[in-house]
Amino acid sequence: YFLYTLTDKDPKKEDLFPTSSSRTVDLCITIIDSDRFALAKDEFIIPVDAHIVTQEINQTKGSTRAEDFTGEVAEAKVIKSIAWTSPVQALVWDEPFAVALLNDTIEIRTLDSGSTKETPVQSIPDLLRARLLIRTQRGVVFVASLGQLWRIQMTDIPKQRHNLLHQKNFQLALQLTNISQESEEDKKEKIHQIQTLYAFDLFANKRFRESMKEFAKLETDPCDVIRLFPDLLPQEKDKSPSVAVGGAVLPKLEDRDLENGLLALIDYLREVRLKIKLMQQASADSAKPFGKLSTPLLSIIDTTMLKCYLQTNDSFVAPLLRLNYCHLEESERTLKKYQKFGELIILYQTKGQHKRALQLLQSQAEVSGSNLYGHDRTIQYLQHLGSEHKSLIFEFAGWVLEKYPEDGLKIFTEDIQEVENLPRAEVLDYLLKNHKQLVVPYLEHVIHAWNESKPIFHNILIQQYRDAVKELKQDMEIGDSSREKEALLVNVRAKLLDFLKKSNKYNPETVLGDFPYQDLFEERAIILGKLEKHEKVLAIYIQILGDVDKAIQYCNEVYSANDSRKGEIFVLLVKTLLTPPTSPPYSGVSLHPKCLTPDIETVLEILERNAVKVQPLAVLQILPDNISLLRLRTFLETALQYQLEQKRKTQVLKGLLYAEHLQIHEDRIKNESNTVVISDYSVCPSCKKKFGNQSAFIRYPNGDIVHYSCQQK
Repeated sequence: YFLYTLTDKDPKKEDLFPTSSSRTVDLCITIIDSDRFALAKDEFIIPVDAHIVTQEINQTKGSTRAEDFTGEVAEAKVIKSIAWTSPVQALVWDEPFAVALLNDTIEIRTLDSGSTKETPVQSIPDLLRARLLIRTQRGVVFVASLGQLWRIQMTDIPKQRHNLLHQKNFQLALQLTNISQESEEDKKEKIHQIQTLYAFDLFANKRFRESMKEFAKLETDPCDVIRLFPDLLPQEKDKSPSVAVGGAVLPKLEDRDLENGLLALIDYLREVRLKIKLMQQASADSAKPFGKLSTPLLSIIDTTMLKCYLQTNDSFVAPLLRLNYCHLEESERTLKKYQKFGELIILYQTKGQHKRALQLLQSQAEVSGSNLYGHDRTIQYLQHLGSEHKSLIFEFAGWVLEKYPEDGLKIFTEDIQEVENLPRAEVLDYLLKNHKQLVVPYLEHVIHAWNESKPIFHNILIQQYRDAVKELKQDMEIGDSSREKEALLVNVRAKLLDFLKKSNKYNPETVLGDFPYQDLFEERAIILGKLEKHEKVLAIYIQILGDVDKAIQYCNEVYSANDSRKGEIFVLLVKTLLTPPTSPPYSGVSLHPKCLTPDIETVLEILERNAVKVQPLAVLQILPDNISLLRLRTFLETALQYQLEQKRKTQVLKGLLYAEHLQIHEDRIKNESNTVVISDYSVCPSCKKKFGNQSAFIRYPNGDIVHYSCQQK
């Protein structure tokens, strides 16, 4: 056989293969379609595609074996060779059949139906000395010998199709349906039916992945596909779970077969789910895939995928549940059946069933061996609920706070946006009523870490510190004076003093009213200092506590803070030291012995060290007359020198300000001396228009004059 290419100016010749490898026979060739033809060689028929035969010949390098011409170069167009029972004498093509004459017998085969050499579609024997084979029209073939003529006619396609479907020869049934004379609508319906039967037959033969691909192509209702598997969907009353379409008996799926089937179903459902989601994006709520509303269908698909994952690979369950349409009750039953409590929590969370989730977490927290054992999962869940679920947070935080107070407090103090946005006043109220021991650490976190500035939180923290100090002192008074108590008292009081000094958000008047008059004098002094009650502060430090150093420190702090009365603060200190009180500042409080007599030595020492901070005239008026001037020499020299320096600085500043004043006055006179002349002929350089009588104008430093409205142009 040779192939000639006639499309070029110079025809090209390609050698194919001999007509026979053993004997000389007549050529046998028939056209299949516009691109393919079939050649006979011995007992083989080799379909050849003219477009790719040159490439195939190059690959086989001149081989003359019929097995080399099997169409492996382009599987979509070249079909494998057909083997016959004996050498072919004549050949015709009557779609979809190849009809061959061989040794007084007619054999009918298809190119791609998968028939073997021993099983042709049909065999017609005893055609004695038949030599000629010819097709006259579709479905009619004549066979002739020297003295006889036989007419072979195709059976009606509907009848053939019925028999082929019974034999499960779906490919040939499809080919016949495609060439039938039925209407396009009937033909489309029949083709869909055959393909559906083919898909179910693949499933019955446990070829699950091929079956699922066919169902996907046919856009079969996913519910019908899911029902092929046991226990994935409730079976309908009129459908037996063991019988599919066309009466095909479904296999009993167990062990490895069940796993393979479920894996194939998962891939199918993923593809269907993606298609539905794309339809939703394209047409929003109006999408009706498979003739059903998309949301209920997605619910069925996701619930089925959940069951499949639980039976094949449960590591995919959690990712599925984080963004799902699973049916709540059915999924809940399934997860409980497999004891997947962690995944059940995810399901509750995505479905907004937070109370169920928290109840499950609480019930499993004490179950040893449970993946929800412990309190950490409850804390994490509550932290991410947010303020809209604050009632649930307060309801289920209780058991954690009672058993694990330190960890439980993280529900309200973790650095998470949802936690930080919780209503702090309500959280504080909840803790005050139910878990008072956690109020202080909560307020410390809120104020120091989150920089809460509302006075109520600062006031309550001071109140809690004060109550703790008071309680510890009472315990020590009744005999419980352990080292731990003493250390705790020192620590709490240090916190109270430090907070009173550093915080400027609390309300001093409110806080002061709760402090006792017979105790906590240093704390009271700090609060009075916030109220600028300097006389009372100094009285506490000197007359009650007898601590002059703290009184001096207080005066330095007031002076450095630019207090409105900073100039007289040291005068008040001197006056307090020199004037012994006749009665204590508060009833029931004893005076310190140091304050009962004037402390002149301390006063003189203060005056010498702080001479620049003291008003000399005011101090001299209150000093006793019996103090010699010599003892005041250092104070007076330093104070007078400082006053003179301040006077000189003031004079220099006055001179500089006066010079600046004169300069500004000179600039004003100069600017006022400049004149602007605008006549009827004056034109704005910007808009080229004249100035009207009422026009506002701008004069630039270079002397140009423009309209006010033209200044930005």
